[in-house]
Amino acid sequence: MNQDQKQSIHIAVDGQGIATLTIDMPDRSMNVITPAFTAELAQAVDRILSDAAIKAALITSGKPAFIAGADLMDIVNIYGSGVSGPELMREISRYSGVLRKLETGGKPVAAAINGTALGGGLELCLACHFRVLSNDPKAVVGLPEVQVGLLPGAGGTQRLPRLIGIQPALELMTQGTHVEPEKAKALGIVHALAAPAELLNVARRWLLEAAEPGQPWDKKGFRWPGGAGALHPGAQQTFMAGSALIADKTQHNYPAPIAILSAVYEGSIVPFDTGLKIEARYFVSLLLNPVYRNMTRTLFINKGAADKLVRRPAGVAKSKVTRLGMLGAGMMGAGIAYVSARAGMDVVLLDSTAEAAAKGKDYSRALLQKRVDQGRTTAAEMAGILARIHPTTDYGDLKGCELVIEAVFESREIKADVTRKTEAVIPDTAIFASNTSTLPITGLAEASKRPASFIGLHFFSPVDKMPLVEVILGQKTSDEAVARALDYVQRIKKTPIVVNDSRGFYTSRVFMTYCNEGMALLQEGVLPALIENAGKQAGMPVGPLAVHDEVSLELSAKIHQQTQLDLGDKYTGPSAIAVALKFAVDLDRKGKKFGKGFYEYPKDGKKYLWPGIAGVYPAAAQQPAVEEVKKRLLYAQAVETVRCLDEGVVTDPADADIGSILGWGYPPWTGGTLSFIETIGLKAFVAECDRLAAAYGPRFQVPASLRDRAAKDQPYYPPASATPRRSAA
Repeated sequence: MNQDQKQSIHIAVDGQGIATLTIDMPDRSMNVITPAFTAELAQAVDRILSDAAIKAALITSGKPAFIAGADLMDIVNIYGSGVSGPELMREISRYSGVLRKLETGGKPVAAAINGTALGGGLELCLACHFRVLSNDPKAVVGLPEVQVGLLPGAGGTQRLPRLIGIQPALELMTQGTHVEPEKAKALGIVHALAAPAELLNVARRWLLEAAEPGQPWDKKGFRWPGGAGALHPGAQQTFMAGSALIADKTQHNYPAPIAILSAVYEGSIVPFDTGLKIEARYFVSLLLNPVYRNMTRTLFINKGAADKLVRRPAGVAKSKVTRLGMLGAGMMGAGIAYVSARAGMDVVLLDSTAEAAAKGKDYSRALLQKRVDQGRTTAAEMAGILARIHPTTDYGDLKGCELVIEAVFESREIKADVTRKTEAVIPDTAIFASNTSTLPITGLAEASKRPASFIGLHFFSPVDKMPLVEVILGQKTSDEAVARALDYVQRIKKTPIVVNDSRGFYTSRVFMTYCNEGMALLQEGVLPALIENAGKQAGMPVGPLAVHDEVSLELSAKIHQQTQLDLGDKYTGPSAIAVALKFAVDLDRKGKKFGKGFYEYPKDGKKYLWPGIAGVYPAAAQQPAVEEVKKRLLYAQAVETVRCLDEGVVTDPADADIGSILGWGYPPWTGGTLSFIETIGLKAFVAECDRLAAAYGPRFQVPASLRDRAAKDQPYYPPASATPRRSAA
């Protein structure tokens, strides 16, 4: 046939009557599902089923991956757009209807899955009668829609459990798991594995020799693997346990996992086609909920733009660090050395003693050995990475480093000393970065001979797991330094946000409001367990007292003392800092690494809240409702984010939202601190802050800018918009 270059599906029919449908979307690096693709697939299915010359069909991809799922740009705009439920029902049922027509058309269809097949891509494969998957470990399959607040909406909740059983299907869908080829075959998601060069041959062989044009669930007498039905004891136990587990993990903040569970349960007691309608109904309910909008916009669209360096200044040549200098081999420095060496860089790991430097390298050795034990890394790869880390105490070894990062003690004098010693030996073209979490970069750059090449790179602990790097610009930081720092962050596969200089920058400053509000509640006599549980129920990873222990009460006390020295009479710190000072200084309870803080940390047991807190801060007779505590913890962070935006510390709402979720764990269901305000509604948020300010203090007073936005009904993001940001440079 005439292959129009604008087509996404190319059909070729061979002499044996097998039509090969090759999906290859023009002008895209990956195949995704769009309304246009759905329409084209519908035409292709009609041709297959109506053309007598076509006996069978084979579906594959012309790209390295099969289909990556739906185009999120097409769905993120739905919430708030005014589209009605019935309209959505008709729209989302189109793709599902095409797949149902394909599998019931009476002609055998095979899927040759040459690479990643996720979401609607896997759902297309599940509608085929035979599936062969490439044995390349990167060719993963899965239904990860839960990660954006949705459920599989094209039959995934109905086909997968009928194929592999309710329990394993629920585990995969409620966790959004990506499944590697061997496991996909063992579970029964695919029928066969094959080398990439043999995929089409294996699929054709099945079509010619063993083709069955029907699905198991459409045959009389079909039985669910592992059992199903309202009265089946095994199925009932799965749903009961699943409901409890999901409630515990989500704290009822995420509707998608429960919707998945409900769609599978209800679908298991009705005919298949009725199950598809149930699935569509739950899918629509999620589209009409802001959680999917928040998660999709921040964690996929805007995070994707950040990963592609949307904030990188234009006109600066792409750079590549081959030799990195790492000053300080403590936990942070050792972690940065590890991720840099894994990315292929030679790392000079410098500390004050040979023992400390060697211990820093051992940190990488332990992480790599764990990966070897898990089968994720080979011994040879481990040896290669370790060979790139060079412990030393000699500043002369920093010669030739294109980038040097310091992660020494949080003291301006110590940082100034290592800056001077480093600049004496590194090339004039090198960039110097500080990993400070609170000290202003402009002030630290005063110790540098070339402040234009001085920048902040704030990592989060543990570095190997935390995905964010906060790139901080001093007053004299050049565009070249910003661009080269971003190139480095991209190479180590972290997500960057770009912020301007201030005390605490963005992430540390806003994060501390969470800790401070927890301490303020403690001062008021709120029970510590209520404070901690409210934080977790709101969606934070841990309670504010526990996380303060992790960060270290000693560090908070020292930051407070350093800030007092720097600002003198101008310093107006939060009154709640008195709690940290009392614990760290008066009570010698400095935090987790010291074995005692707000919590006790027994060597052979689980941590627990220190009973002595009641003697220091007695419980009030009247305790607040848990919803009130949750509100205070979340609102305090959101208001401080607005202040950061007003002051130009953070300049883009997307950076604020990404940083809040990836940096300190603001609940993903909110979409981030600013998206949370939009979810509540600007006017409602301002009104509630006014109430909180009257009840608890001026820290809840909203800036005039937010009050003005609320009056004008002007959100931080354009209405129904998710267009990726353009570089501001």
